[in-house]
Amino acid sequence: MISFEFPVTERTRILLRLEYLYGRLAYFVGKDHPHDHHAALLVLFELMETASRADLKADLLQELERQKQMLEALRENPNVAEETLEGVLEEIERASGKLLALTGKFGQNLRENEWLMAIKQRAGIPGGTCQFDLPSYHLWQQKPAEERRHDMLRWSAPLMPTADASDILLRLLRDSGKTHHYVARRGAFQQMSGGKVVQLIRVAYDDTLALLPELSANKYALNIRFVGAVTGEARPRQTEQDVEFYLTNCKF
Repeated sequence: MISFEFPVTERTRILLRLEYLYGRLAYFVGKDHPHDHHAALLVLFELMETASRADLKADLLQELERQKQMLEALRENPNVAEETLEGVLEEIERASGKLLALTGKFGQNLRENEWLMAIKQRAGIPGGTCQFDLPSYHLWQQKPAEERRHDMLRWSAPLMPTADASDILLRLLRDSGKTHHYVARRGAFQQMSGGKVVQLIRVAYDDTLALLPELSANKYALNIRFVGAVTGEARPRQTEQDVEFYLTNCKF
């Protein structure tokens, strides 16, 4: 099976982008080659731009508090595992505390590092980080991998509370999903929403099908069409075959 996730709200879109970037950051920091750590730096710069919204911290704290209140209301529910519930509540408390401890603009520690900002500026130019452009950066890349990794972890540490918060919220959102099996007749499927708004939609189907799902959703209806996964200049066309798929709607 292969699955695609579609964010319906702007908040979910930001959370998914943060998850994607933090995942790439962890991957490249964990590697040893200078090229990998160069890629990690580029991800750091992407994170600066993606999470620099002034209201992101407030949004995350607000949603964490809302989830905390909803979960605390389940304490007396005999169908809920108390130990699991308490573990999630503790995670939320820790994530909220770390976010509250953050001061200043997101990534301010990076912006105040002139050396990193010089790399960021040159990175926007094709081939702009060559050794003759940034000799000090070339020297840093010659350091042992552990030293470079230590630097990367130090630079990224102030950003991690946002990673923890977004991870918790996405996990809770995904766990809320209910999955149903459907068939898209001749590649098309429509479902009336009845005014219900979801935050995340997942579409999963047989990974041997050379198809891609295209989705549009609002509070009135959900429309999915499966098109051929073609490359080149040809415009993708809707398939004529019936497509079995699984649909998951996730809502806090």
